[in-house]
Amino acid sequence: MHFSIPDTQEFTDGAGNAYIGYNIHINGLFHCTARYKQLHNLHVQLSKDPDRLLPIFPPKKLFPLTANQQEERRLALEKYIQFIGQNVTINNSEILNGFLLTAQYETADGLSEHETLDVFLMNGSKILLSISPGEHSGEVLKKVYDHLKLAEKYYFHFALFIVMQDELSGDIKILRRLQEFESPFITYKYMNSEAARIILRKSYWDSTYDVELLNDPVTLNLLYIQAAAEIRSGWILVTKEVHCQLKNLEKSGNKKEYLNIARHLKYYGYIQFAPCYCDYPERNSRVLLAIGGNELNLRVLSPEEHEVVFKVSRMRCWRITTTQNGTDHYEDNNECNLELSFEYLIARNELQWITIASEQAILISVCLQAMIDELLQKCVVGSKSQAEPGKSWTYIMRDGQSRIVTGSPLRECANNNHTKSGPIIKKLANKWSAVTSKKSTDSRVVAEKSQTTNLDVMENNVFCMIGDDDL
Repeated sequence: MHFSIPDTQEFTDGAGNAYIGYNIHINGLFHCTARYKQLHNLHVQLSKDPDRLLPIFPPKKLFPLTANQQEERRLALEKYIQFIGQNVTINNSEILNGFLLTAQYETADGLSEHETLDVFLMNGSKILLSISPGEHSGEVLKKVYDHLKLAEKYYFHFALFIVMQDELSGDIKILRRLQEFESPFITYKYMNSEAARIILRKSYWDSTYDVELLNDPVTLNLLYIQAAAEIRSGWILVTKEVHCQLKNLEKSGNKKEYLNIARHLKYYGYIQFAPCYCDYPERNSRVLLAIGGNELNLRVLSPEEHEVVFKVSRMRCWRITTTQNGTDHYEDNNECNLELSFEYLIARNELQWITIASEQAILISVCLQAMIDELLQKCVVGSKSQAEPGKSWTYIMRDGQSRIVTGSPLRECANNNHTKSGPIIKKLANKWSAVTSKKSTDSRVVAEKSQTTNLDVMENNVFCMIGDDDL
């Protein structure tokens, strides 16, 4: 998860005392507002597990904070919660996810006990759900599955996403996948935009999973709807001859054959991003970026358009940075203040930093991480652990009252499975010999920036699996 606390709000409690609320953003969207004491209580709850390594929590002050001290505390709390977001064990813990869900519900105003929520498919068809605002994404997703009569064994192949859709062109821009630490209803309410939608789409990257899904009528239909929509929008490239062939299959209702052809088309299974700027192959390159097929793909928009491919297994790490005054590294792009930089193995024993300036930098990072997690799961051999009863912990409300929250056994089970992969990943790491970073005088290299703030540093465990044959 990518955390930030970009700003604060001032509130007054029931006794008339003023306090500061910290606005927490996750994966690029506002999530909730929390007090210092609530974040401190989260730290206390996480500290009860002796195996968790936590940073020192920003200390409490005895006297009212000055404006400078308040800003220092905001930055310290942001640094603390960003550390949590990069720790896989904490990230998947029921305590953190339960805290975020409860804090989001407490932050939202004017909620009734029952609400309606529209969930769309990629062809624009709508599923109307009756939900409770406190239901997290997994619970809402289960209602969608029940409506579609989807078999339980296929649940993990699909997910809910927040998108922005242009009413005139129909073009879709994916903002991010909805997670179990949030209420889809509240997240959608915060968007406050008629162009925002919650859609159901597949959530995996390896297209070989399609083979099994093509034999089930429900999953076949979902894959067909998504592929047809992405072909219409231009996400998937189609020649005139193939387009004619697909049109005939569409008219005849032969969805399976349609998908068998679509699955072999360029950019099938990729997520497309809005045009952005990159410093590769040269400074100020305007590019179309897509992620899929275990690669980050750039189409350089120059008179002689060409393609540049970066394999995710050759990215040692990546960082997201935000510039304080926008970026002056890319022409006509002053509105973009987010950059994703990754260190790439361009040749044997030679690493180079590549920087992409995009308002979707956080989503790009999340997609890279999801793809790498999927690759790592294939390297882990072992049986699934049994679900344990949900654990209880204490949540402190803004007014100081406490409530007992019981966690979900499913998430704890998933967390245990991820932990078991640790020794295997470490073993794979021993295969790799040291490489050196290519030094650059370019001021855009993240480590040398003087006017940027580092949000996250993500290490790539798949990088450890590179062998001589990959170079």
